[in-house]
Amino acid sequence: MYLEKTNYRVALDKGWEDLKLKDPAEVAKIMQVTYLSDRQQFIVPFFNEQVIVDCSRQTIYNAADGSVPGIGARMLILHYLTFFASRQEPVCKWVSLKEIPGGGMLFYPAFYKDSIRGLIKAFGRQSALLLACAKQMGGQPAGFGTASAVFQTFPKIPLCVIIWEGDEEVPANATVLFDPSIEHFLHIESVIGVGSYLANKLIKLAGMDMVPGN
Repeated sequence: MYLEKTNYRVALDKGWEDLKLKDPAEVAKIMQVTYLSDRQQFIVPFFNEQVIVDCSRQTIYNAADGSVPGIGARMLILHYLTFFASRQEPVCKWVSLKEIPGGGMLFYPAFYKDSIRGLIKAFGRQSALLLACAKQMGGQPAGFGTASAVFQTFPKIPLCVIIWEGDEEVPANATVLFDPSIEHFLHIESVIGVGSYLANKLIKLAGMDMVPGN
């Protein structure tokens, strides 16, 4: 656990260094966030919240109540502001993690074990609960599976969670889908990170355990 926290801290520090190399106006324009030049602050929509990224103090906090997101969430926010190399737009399609270039297929078994199984356990016999939990995160109902919802993680990164409810004869199933354009906005570890973050938050809202660090 200590090594994991140390790795998080190294990645967080690198995120701040990468952000220093970016033109704030370009970041704001391409990634559809707001930059307040007089305060050296970005305002970043993150699910249904507004997050302040203070470049001068290197702090990230919720605009509504000043709370500090977990280190995993802070890393994702910094990666969203720094990873892009050119202007890209979502293509309005859905694909599995397995279809994301850069290692999606390789990492899918661990993602299934760590995130998808939890979604199945939380919602596989009570799919309507997904919609109730999704609403608390700004999720909108979608027309897939037994129940599904689309979430705006960041302005250019939508995610979709689908539940297929099971019974005594048919096992329940679940998935998290991504817009394929996400490969231009986050590296594969952060792609997995946003999917895991969403799954863990939904599982927590359903009254079950959440993976630490998010």
